[in-house]
Amino acid sequence: MSLNEPLLELGLDGSAYAAPVDGGPGIGFGEHKLLSPASVMKIQIALTIENLTAQGLLDGAERRFVPSGPRTPGPTGMSLMSDEIAISVRDLVVAMLTISDNVATDELIALAGLDEINRTTRGLGLERTEVTSNLRDMLNDMAVEVGFEDFESFAAHNPDIDGAPSAKEIAERIEASAALDPTRGSRTTAFETVTLLQAIWTDRAGDPISCRKVRETMERQLTRNRIASGFSASTKVAAKSGALMGVVRNEAGVVVLPDGSAFAVAIFTRRGNGNTTEQGIIDGAIGRVARSLIDAIQ
Repeated sequence: MSLNEPLLELGLDGSAYAAPVDGGPGIGFGEHKLLSPASVMKIQIALTIENLTAQGLLDGAERRFVPSGPRTPGPTGMSLMSDEIAISVRDLVVAMLTISDNVATDELIALAGLDEINRTTRGLGLERTEVTSNLRDMLNDMAVEVGFEDFESFAAHNPDIDGAPSAKEIAERIEASAALDPTRGSRTTAFETVTLLQAIWTDRAGDPISCRKVRETMERQLTRNRIASGFSASTKVAAKSGALMGVVRNEAGVVVLPDGSAFAVAIFTRRGNGNTTEQGIIDGAIGRVARSLIDAIQ
């Protein structure tokens, strides 16, 4: 069986790579192809914040106030809340990595700045990895490309009631938008994502305390049905998942087998127009690909 067969069976495009955390030969397919990371990019945001905190440039205990007005859209966390929120910088990182909170992400991007976040990855030799905007701007820009004033009006649109653009037209425009075009929007590769994880897990990505905090928080991610689904309950998985508009569905993380051997793995999938594969089925395929990659290395 080819390594990408679980994705091919579902009609999905994909890229993947895995390698031992401590270095050594890796294996994958399409691992140098530029792709849209979705929320997997939150790993380097967390790393940047933790490094700035370790350097004394940020105070992890500082309270940030999120007003009750319009917030960055998202399916979880502060996006769903109504009242003003007070939360520390370090707890914003927890919310971002464990439940992929979009409001927390944009607060942290505002604190660190895109230039600093991208300086962090470039400093690790990751020349093809870049975060190009915060999430609120990305979603609003995408809505404009689709034909709406902003993301709020896009989210409220019901083609069956409101008419044009149709669901098919919307899907086509979303897939062609900058947010989902890695030559224009945020980008990475499976190879560079694994390289980032290796650097974090071996304390080469910055201050050792910063790296440890990112590792420990990724271990607490609530999503356990992608990479982890390919392994037994005795296998430890620390990961960050990502998905965007039903088109991309990704996950990257570190798998520690019961014998103690550890592997960094990144799997990115893309569902084209007309592909109606259920998200849960894609999650299972991600787990099978992760298992096949690691089995092939051993």
